[in-house]
Amino acid sequence: MTGTTGTLDNQPTTLTALDRCDRCGAQAYVRAALSSGAGVLLFCNHHARAVEDSLRPKTIEWIDESDRLATAK
Repeated sequence: MTGTTGTLDNQPTTLTALDRCDRCGAQAYVRAALSSGAGVLLFCNHHARAVEDSLRPKTIEWIDESDRLATAK
């Protein structure tokens, strides 16, 4: 997903190099907004895949920009 249109809490839809994984501090490529209203979690590709099956059903928004890894040079 690309673009700069705001979504949940008017956050931009495109993650930047400043967005860091909440687990390890690497660059985040996935944003998960929790349906409980508890907030937004950011994950690197590795940690997003590790929690996706259990966490994704509990989200109202799952923005996955990991396809950018394949195009990064």
